[in-house]
Amino acid sequence: MSNNPHLPDYDLSDVTDVTAPAQLRALANPLRNAVLELLLERAATVSELAAALGRPKSTVAHHVSVLVDAQLLKVVRTRRVRAIEERYYGRTARIFRVGTVSPTDGAEGPYCNNDLATAAAESASAHQADQLSSIVRHVRIPREQAREFWARVLELANDYAQLPRGGDVVYGFAAGLYPTDHPALPEAESAAD
Repeated sequence: MSNNPHLPDYDLSDVTDVTAPAQLRALANPLRNAVLELLLERAATVSELAAALGRPKSTVAHHVSVLVDAQLLKVVRTRRVRAIEERYYGRTARIFRVGTVSPTDGAEGPYCNNDLATAAAESASAHQADQLSSIVRHVRIPREQAREFWARVLELANDYAQLPRGGDVVYGFAAGLYPTDHPALPEAESAAD
């Protein structure tokens, strides 16, 4: 379990491997991903989530129910308001780790969204306004070194999620590590040759 006392305001696991088809289908929906992202900040009620997302409460309640059934969300506390018990929902983990999953039911495309494609779509207006900061680097390294580097990126992403809230703009942070067909220089010849 995470021992970070800052964000979010409830206890959760650091990493959970997502393998069940119901979990993968739950993660494939952009609105459910937005709910999960909001709950990285703090636990929230369906009403609070609906207000933040600008969606009807009934729609958000349905998506929260799907995430609860998939064991990606849970009730982390309750509060009695008049005669009604308000439920505050939180994630079950900071990071839901999904490997490559191919559909077996004949459906086209992957079950889960490509986070870099989502970030590209979200960042289009920032690019047009010349407010996009991005970088791409290609490095030929062993697979184990790539895994170690990715662990450092995940730590950085967690640090980013812990920044104090303020201002009037929500900034996105995207990272990806993937094999490519990018060309590489041959090994340098030694000076003795």
